Amino acid sequence: MVKTITFNELRKIKDSLPSGSSQRIADQLGVSVETVRNYFGGYNFKDGKSVGLHIEPGPDGGLVMLDDTVILDLALEMLNKDKS
Repeated sequence: MVKTITFNELRKIKDSLPSGSSQRIADQLGVSVETVRNYFGGYNFKDGKSVGLHIEPGPDGGLVMLDDTVILDLALEMLNKDKS
């Protein structure tokens, strides 16, 4: 299932995560931390992998179509736990 979100919303989620969250997500999924950072708009493809992220120009930084929401789901879960 493809999820569409604005780039600014995606970055806001990433910026709201507690320190060390990218590494925790990477460890849970068995991927590099750079791959997780690329998911949130990073561009380090030397150390990280592409993550099925497609950006269309537009308002709010454009639209981001995510082929896989596992990283986003884990990030939102962390944010919800942090609020509890």
